Amino acid sequence: MAEPTFKIAGQEVPPGVRRRIEMPLADLYTYGPLSMPIEVIRGREEGPAVFISAAIHGDEINGIEIIHRLLRQQAALRRLRGTLICIPIVNVFGFLNQTRYLPDGRDLNRCFPGSERGSLTSRVAHLFLREIAARCDYGIDLHTAASHRNNLPHVRANLDDKEVLRVARSFDVPVLLNANTRDGSLRQAAGDLGVKVLLFEGGERLRFNEQVIRRGLTGVMNALRALDMLPARRAPAAASKTVVARHTRWLRASRGGIHRIEVALGQHVRRGDRLGVISDPFGAREEFVVCDMEGIVIGQTSLPLVNEGDALFHLARLDRSGRARVASKTIDVPESTVPDVEPPTY
Repeated sequence: MAEPTFKIAGQEVPPGVRRRIEMPLADLYTYGPLSMPIEVIRGREEGPAVFISAAIHGDEINGIEIIHRLLRQQAALRRLRGTLICIPIVNVFGFLNQTRYLPDGRDLNRCFPGSERGSLTSRVAHLFLREIAARCDYGIDLHTAASHRNNLPHVRANLDDKEVLRVARSFDVPVLLNANTRDGSLRQAAGDLGVKVLLFEGGERLRFNEQVIRRGLTGVMNALRALDMLPARRAPAAASKTVVARHTRWLRASRGGIHRIEVALGQHVRRGDRLGVISDPFGAREEFVVCDMEGIVIGQTSLPLVNEGDALFHLARLDRSGRARVASKTIDVPESTVPDVEPPTY
């Protein structure tokens, strides 16, 4: 049997119970109460404690839908081992205002570990770390790109940790990044407590992307299987090819103008390849955006209007060992990896 006591936000959740909890946050200035929605699912058997979080940036909504669909996997979750904590909307303030930040203008993912006496953002970070992350062994944090950008589905984690690398590979995404933690990030603060966190990226803000959502749901389910929290598939799906990269770089606009993209997310590019064209409004003057390294396009701007110095293409750098050949030119979501669940109608 699993440990009899698991307490979160002042509530105990015994083994074999699935419970929805509203964790109180600071009141609104109308005196209306605001809370962070949490769902805790405890298996009857022992296993790891894992949190799945989304919308740390309030306008990143693909992760909300991934958690929504995860919680609908009723048959699988009835066989869960250990404890699963799902937080579909961490930054409730930002979500209500369709913005990345909290009302004090701060980025929640730069304010961990936070403080119970600090700014509003710092207090939310402190609460999340204390009540949720610190009680877990692993975490999966779901993100999308920032404003006017789009990301290829990929995972960022400390891949020098063999256990983290094993779980990250199970996600079956096109690219794994061995990414350093940033000061103030959830991944760094949780790591300091011994919690292993993987960060999934995919899509753009305030938009549902069906391929990204399906890829993310598949990845989360695969990760839970890799942690032995869910039973293994009877007939495992064939894994797609994954590239492991240690460095990334943004290619920036050398001048302002109207930008036309000529490559796709997931495309393998080489030095000298043309990625886009920047022109004046008449098309009389054009300047090519030329790649100066070998890599895979993992992110790109979605706004055609650019100023000099704007970030255009985010590339995962590939070394010269030949690993680049494992990536296909354009990466699509294999249908065989999509769980058997009908997407909801909106």
